[in-house]
Amino acid sequence: MKALVADDHPMVRDALARTVRRAEEGTVVHEAHDFPSAQGVCAAIVPEIALIDLNMPGMDGLLGVQALHRQWPAVSLIVASGQDDPPTIRAVLAAGARGFFPKSSAADLLLQAIRLVRAGGIYVPPQVLDDAHDGAARPFASSGELTPRQLAVLQRLMRGSPNKVIARELGLSEGTVKIHIAAILRALRVRNRTEAVVQARALGLDDTSA
Repeated sequence: MKALVADDHPMVRDALARTVRRAEEGTVVHEAHDFPSAQGVCAAIVPEIALIDLNMPGMDGLLGVQALHRQWPAVSLIVASGQDDPPTIRAVLAAGARGFFPKSSAADLLLQAIRLVRAGGIYVPPQVLDDAHDGAARPFASSGELTPRQLAVLQRLMRGSPNKVIARELGLSEGTVKIHIAAILRALRVRNRTEAVVQARALGLDDTSA
C-alpha cells in the first residue's frame, strides 16, 4: 500500500507514519509537511490512503479537503485533527474525506480507521455516533426510499453543487430542487444538506453516476 502522512509537526507526523506502516505489510509511507507538499506527493504517486492534518500550513481547513478530493478522487482521505467536535467531523466527511481520526485517540483506532477505509467503508469516530443518538438527531435510513430524480439531486449535493447549478443540470426550477432536497432530508432522516451528504457516503453512494 502507498500512503501519505501530511502534518506540519515532525513528532506527530513521525508517530502517525509509524502507525500507518503497521496497517498493512509492505506499506510505503510518504510524508509531507504542508498542503503544497501533500499535493505534490498525490500528484507523484497517487497514494491509496492519505492521512491529512486539517490545519497544516496552506490547508485552509475544509477547502483543502475538498480540493484534494476533487483533484484525486481515488485517494481515500482520512483527516487527523485535534479539532474533533461532531459538527467539524461531519463537515469533513461531507467535504469528501472517508474517515476522521481525532489526534487524542489511541493508535489502534487509527489502524481500525485505515483498515475500514481500505475495505470500502467510512470511519466515523465514536463521539459522532453518540451525538447522532442523543435524541437530537433521528436514526439514519437507507437510500432505497429515494426516487431516481431525488438520487440525482443527492449526487449533485455530494459534489457541492448549489441549487442553481442542480436546477440547470437536471432541467428543473430552483423551487423544485428545494422540494426534492426537503424530501431527501426526510427520507434519510437527517437535518441538513451536510448530514445528507455524510449519510449518502456512509451508504456507499457516489457522485459519478448521474
